[in-house]
Amino acid sequence: MGTLCRFALLTLLAVAPATWAASPEQVPTVHGLSLYGEPGLPAGFTSFPYVNPNAPKGGSLTRAVPVSFNSTNPFIITGSAAAGIDYLGQSYLYDSLMVSDPAEIFSAYGLLASGIRLDPQRRWMEFDLDPRARFHDGEPVTAEDVVFTFNLLVEKGAPFFRGYYADVTSVRAEGPLTVHFDFAENNSPELPLILGQLPVLPAHYWKDRDFSRPTLEIPVGSGPYRIERLDPGRQIVYRRDPDYWARDLPVNRGRFNIDRLIFDTYLDDSVALEAFRAGNIDLRAEMTASNWATGYQGPAMERGLIGQLVVATHNPAPLQAFVPNLRRAQFQDPRVRRAIGLAYDFEWQNRNLFYSQYRRTRGMFDGSEMEATGLPEGEELALLEPLRDQLPPEVFEEPLPIEEPSDLRERLRQALALLEEAGYRVENDRMVDAQGRSLSFEILLWDGRMQRMVLPYVRNLRRIGIDARVRVVDPSQYQVRISQHDYDMIIGSFAQSSSPGNEQREFWTSDYADRPQSRNTAGIRNPAIDQLVESLIRADSRESLDAHARALDRALRWNFYLVPQYHNPGARIAYWRKLAFPLPFPDYGLDLDAWWVDSQRASRVEAAQDDQQP
Repeated sequence: MGTLCRFALLTLLAVAPATWAASPEQVPTVHGLSLYGEPGLPAGFTSFPYVNPNAPKGGSLTRAVPVSFNSTNPFIITGSAAAGIDYLGQSYLYDSLMVSDPAEIFSAYGLLASGIRLDPQRRWMEFDLDPRARFHDGEPVTAEDVVFTFNLLVEKGAPFFRGYYADVTSVRAEGPLTVHFDFAENNSPELPLILGQLPVLPAHYWKDRDFSRPTLEIPVGSGPYRIERLDPGRQIVYRRDPDYWARDLPVNRGRFNIDRLIFDTYLDDSVALEAFRAGNIDLRAEMTASNWATGYQGPAMERGLIGQLVVATHNPAPLQAFVPNLRRAQFQDPRVRRAIGLAYDFEWQNRNLFYSQYRRTRGMFDGSEMEATGLPEGEELALLEPLRDQLPPEVFEEPLPIEEPSDLRERLRQALALLEEAGYRVENDRMVDAQGRSLSFEILLWDGRMQRMVLPYVRNLRRIGIDARVRVVDPSQYQVRISQHDYDMIIGSFAQSSSPGNEQREFWTSDYADRPQSRNTAGIRNPAIDQLVESLIRADSRESLDAHARALDRALRWNFYLVPQYHNPGARIAYWRKLAFPLPFPDYGLDLDAWWVDSQRASRVEAAQDDQQP
């Protein structure tokens, strides 16, 4: 599963013969699940191991978001949802059935669910809801709410949900506080944890409302915060709920410590940086290398009021790439796709633009055991062999990583040779096909800052006669065009976790090539890729999952569907030192909800900020 999918699927402790059909009465009730074994924390644990369980409460935290919003419903494809109301897992507004522990690679524990039962053959599972669970209006959270939510998301939610829950064949309430899910045969091993991520919505609130339309009503949730104020397009403010029903549960102890969470919209990142330097923003994830190197210098940094962190995790490197739209004719030939990739000069870019802070990304699971290297062998080869006729011969004949000359001129010579093989020729400094049509495409951006990185790539493409152009549109127009697949090339990102699963369908498979707002932004339609994804989802051991991921990685890379760019060794966080955090950080995620405001530090910071005001 992805970033949005941090859990790894959790299997039950005992394995029974395939012929035995267990009943719920025969299956033990457990407090948590873990993929391929037992969860790391025992029943009765008091808190996640990385938190400060005695962290003080209070204070405020202001962050900037780069996109405006016009809805408080994040579960549909229309509208732009406000920050803090997430799809999956624990959000500020909605509780989920379970919550992951970012200190473990494959574990999750009950939140709304006080008990979990999983059939040893994974044909069904049940959740017992905590009888104390309440929505913000005081109504109890019931099994009917879970059933209602599941059906609502599948029937009227974004296409993502239908694929994510595709192996659930039925859901029903088994009494007021028990919900039962049945699974398809040969379902994904991670399916139980995927269901654990289900955000539960109140049926009594939504049953008479149109779920398919954006709304700016303040919805009823059950989570640790309530929406205090809503200024559409500009700001959303959350207030910590002192009566939150789950505030003392082990999964929440030491978390959600800050009283007010403020998300301000800044469409211009340079303005957001200045707002941070002025103290109007408290915490900032820095995405620009030059800003990280030079943008935080000044009196506040010299006085020790601003801190900078680079937080690494053990997850695969984030995958950011140029994404050609295969729905366009000019990108159908893999030789053309390989040629445009050769024009990307990461080494020059890193030296001249990025202060040598980045590393080149090569594949889908860079820097992990799931990354394909060398030639395929063992289980990976066994997975690829039946698909030999549907895959490029290089999959079996040439090792990874793909060797590329360090010299740009030589890479461009190779690109020209590939384009000539594909039927193109240079005519009047233009690359044209047999009919004299120019090879051209537009790179669509929503953030003008990215032009600095994209324009050198455009210049290299033009050196080999490709008419490449850049267009920057406002974020709202960009979202509409992405939803409608109306672009030649974009910069896309594909969040990968240490446990890839169902989300890979939406990234790479044919079923999602033409669905509005799907994450198959490349428009990939390849039966071999489809089969490798489905096989990966059903991998039944850690070793097998790694082999499946390597096979998928290899097949995708030799088809040249993406031009991978670069990644940072860790997340770059700048913060005002009124904020405190527990150390060490968890291995598989940065949990900002475990941070708190130190009141003494906050007083010093506020006094210093007052001193620097004109």
